[in-house]
Amino acid sequence: MTTPSGVMAGLCLLLCGSCAAGAAEAAAEVSPWRLGLAIGYGERTNPLIQSEDVPIVVDLDIAWFGERFFFDNGDFGFTFADGERATVSAVARINSDRLFFSRTDTKFFRVLGTTGGPPTYVPVNEAGPGVVDVEVPDRDYAVELGLEVLADGGWGMLQLSAHHDAGGTHNGYEVFLDYARGWRRQRWYVEPSVGASWKSAEMNDYYWGVRPEEAGALLRPYRAGAGVDVHARLLASYQLTSAWVLSAAAEIVRLNDEAAKSPIVAERNVLGWFAGLGYRFR
Repeated sequence: MTTPSGVMAGLCLLLCGSCAAGAAEAAAEVSPWRLGLAIGYGERTNPLIQSEDVPIVVDLDIAWFGERFFFDNGDFGFTFADGERATVSAVARINSDRLFFSRTDTKFFRVLGTTGGPPTYVPVNEAGPGVVDVEVPDRDYAVELGLEVLADGGWGMLQLSAHHDAGGTHNGYEVFLDYARGWRRQRWYVEPSVGASWKSAEMNDYYWGVRPEEAGALLRPYRAGAGVDVHARLLASYQLTSAWVLSAAAEIVRLNDEAAKSPIVAERNVLGWFAGLGYRFR
């Protein structure tokens, strides 16, 4: 069965993994490798204060599937139950929330001290008297271990997973659910999907909370509780040849209430899109 990529793993990887499904399944019969390349342009918005959006220009789709072990775009796994319509695997992954914290820098923006309302963000060259620097706290990548169930049929595709921090970074866990249904008509393929992700208080607070030692004049201490993110995605492609495909994708993730109330979060909705040309080597 086809292995779906995680929603936050990267839009162009989704394009490589889903839009050329027929070619991928044929290639899987003769090779355990899945190699693809997507070239185009897209962006993923960054919900953090004084941050830059994440550009998407070129991305690789690299996967290897053995009899039980597999590697799928950064995820390592072992499948211990493999049926005709469902698989159950143990999976190790890197948490993707850390990606946003790589696109912040205090040299680009400062914050005007205000009272009675939210802070105002301005470029450095427009800053005047009373400017206060604010530094977005740094966060580390977390290695997480968990279980993943993948099922598909005429009704669609379902992914259910639960992961827990394995390295003591945030000591929390996440339960993820995604449902997708694809339609193919000649060379066209369209796949909408929806889902939700429950994040424990420990995970939510690590990434979106503000420790007392990180607080300042305009960043108050904040402790986040557990919450549920919801997401929706739409993929569309046109198969040019068995290897080449034109693809487009759009995605929205709505952060949970606890994350949205954090003083380091400026936007609750995380938007992503990508359009380009994909090529599958195998």
